[in-house]
Amino acid sequence: MTDRLKFGFGFHRFSVLSVDTLQFLLFLYIQQLNKVSLRTSLIGEEWPSPRSRSQSPDLTEKSNCHNKNWNDYSHQAFVYDHLSDLLELLLDPEQLTASFHSTHSSLVSREAVVALSFLIEGTISRARKVYPLHELALWQPLHADSGFSKISKTFSFYKLETWLRSCLTGNPFGTSACLKSGKKLAWAHQVEGTTKRAKIACNTHVAPRMHRLVVMSQVYKQTLAKSSDTLVGAHVKIHRCNESFIYLLSPLRSVTIEKCRNSIFVLGPVGTILHLHSCDNVKVIAVCHRLSISSTIGCIFHILTPTRPLILSGNQTVTFAPFHTHYPMLEDHMARTGLATVPNYWDNPMVVCRENSDTSVFRLLPPCEFYVFIIPFEMEGDTTEIPGGLPSVYQKALGQREQKIQIWQKTVKEAHLTKDQRKQFQVLVENKFYEWLINTGHRQQLDSLVPPAAGSKQAAG
Repeated sequence: MTDRLKFGFGFHRFSVLSVDTLQFLLFLYIQQLNKVSLRTSLIGEEWPSPRSRSQSPDLTEKSNCHNKNWNDYSHQAFVYDHLSDLLELLLDPEQLTASFHSTHSSLVSREAVVALSFLIEGTISRARKVYPLHELALWQPLHADSGFSKISKTFSFYKLETWLRSCLTGNPFGTSACLKSGKKLAWAHQVEGTTKRAKIACNTHVAPRMHRLVVMSQVYKQTLAKSSDTLVGAHVKIHRCNESFIYLLSPLRSVTIEKCRNSIFVLGPVGTILHLHSCDNVKVIAVCHRLSISSTIGCIFHILTPTRPLILSGNQTVTFAPFHTHYPMLEDHMARTGLATVPNYWDNPMVVCRENSDTSVFRLLPPCEFYVFIIPFEMEGDTTEIPGGLPSVYQKALGQREQKIQIWQKTVKEAHLTKDQRKQFQVLVENKFYEWLINTGHRQQLDSLVPPAAGSKQAAG
């Protein structure tokens, strides 16, 4: 088996991307985690199904998280129940029987264990430092347990599987652990008259630097704005936030937004990936290394990114637009995450999963619909304009709109209205503006900027 698969994408120029073959096989296999069975949904657990029935009921019973993507106990149970299959998938062909199964004497290559580090990592004696699986398996004191032979430079399939099963545990820095035992953050106030309870937690006080996590769920009908050390370098997971305006103005490692509706997210620079899934009528404003979206409806993305946005399956009416805001620390935060203003491929998305012949899954925002976005908070810093500026057609549209405003102001001034006429005119304009605020939903955004009552203020942190 070759070590790497290569894919060529030919557009205006030809480029070659490669991926580790064994890791790619593991990636494809674990997609079964989210497989939906119609039989199971209708009659309960399938029968007979010895492969799919959990061998570790104690793991699934621990779960109190309804979102499978967030449920570390489900992930652990899946790996535990399918460990033999995962290892067999990585075996060289000569190590398999005619029926493509392992034997007691099968040997696992070092490359296979390195690939398995894609899924499994661990610590020694519950220390905070996290190691990839292959480093632990190759550590001299663990050779007898992991089944590594210095002579053959391979692992015993039987010993490796036994060792992994005996040591496999839940991710102490995962989402489930964060929600269960992480530090609760009182960043959001609870909205009266609703059963929705905002849940915000983090593990940044106990997790290693690369595993810092902030989880935010069910923020409802409010503005939440934070620039905090808690967010710096953290993986941020946002779930079921509705009718809210969320500003996270710190350099972030990654951001996942799931099942959110009718909300605006303004994010600090995202050093790796920004992913949206199952969101409706959401606007995202961000500088990010990569954007990917799946199963979204009516979402707008104002982004600056050095890679092509990935449009995965299930999206409808996606709009892309140039990044159009700034805050004082933005350029400093971009430098900390290694992001620059060029190249910028916001307007060149890649449709990865084209489910039909309809090419209108996305559009670029027409310049006539473009407005800059003002972040309504004071901060210290040196950034005073949009990094990289705006594309010329959008800058021109803003200039034309500004000209119309100046002409209108001049017309009003030259009308020589009386004092009473000016009052009547002012009332008319204010009423029309108020109607516009309500019709566009901006009234809620302005109202939510008013600080909550003293007893329910957002906490610092």
